[in-house]
Amino acid sequence: GGSGALGQTVVPAFVATGASVVMGDLNPVKMPGVTALKADFTDQTQVRGLVDEVIRTSDRLDVLINLVGGFATGRIVETEMSLWQRMLTMNLTSAFLLSQAVLPSMIQRGQGRIVHVAARAALEPFAGAAAYIVSKAGLIGLIRTLSAELEGSGVTVNAVLPSTIDTPANRKAMPAADRSKWARPDSIADALTFLSSDAAGQISGALIPVG
Repeated sequence: GGSGALGQTVVPAFVATGASVVMGDLNPVKMPGVTALKADFTDQTQVRGLVDEVIRTSDRLDVLINLVGGFATGRIVETEMSLWQRMLTMNLTSAFLLSQAVLPSMIQRGQGRIVHVAARAALEPFAGAAAYIVSKAGLIGLIRTLSAELEGSGVTVNAVLPSTIDTPANRKAMPAADRSKWARPDSIADALTFLSSDAAGQISGALIPVG
């Protein structure tokens, strides 16, 4: 999900750390110092193919930053099955597939960082976005389960939980909103780079709120 509004800030932040960055997206955009690959992260074959390609060309994969996701409104009583499945697929299945694909290499090397972008709403639900909130809550369950399974392996799994992210699309959709508590993309990027660093080696299963 590196080509989205959040990715436009996060990807350059990792390039600035000196990391060798491979960015995947359904519609990848070119960024300086970044290898951009096309993939559908809800498709197991494509996910595994991309991960295998990264390891083949780079000999290693140290960090997975998962920005894949989507948002939709609707209360439970009015949520169509198609929307329910779409939110679960975009926000939870993609995280499962990505984590599963990178873990064998990381476990074999005895080190690695996996960081997902969940949502503050998963812990503090509000009315009107049921499928989205439930899918992000499932993502938190995945993160905590992975952290327990990977204890002692050298691989950590964490998440940032943004409030509403301050993007052009959200500003347009909510022009009258109080943006003082919105999560700034640069603040999210700072949290992601820290959780990916050597300094965060003893942190796993953390859910870091931003905004």
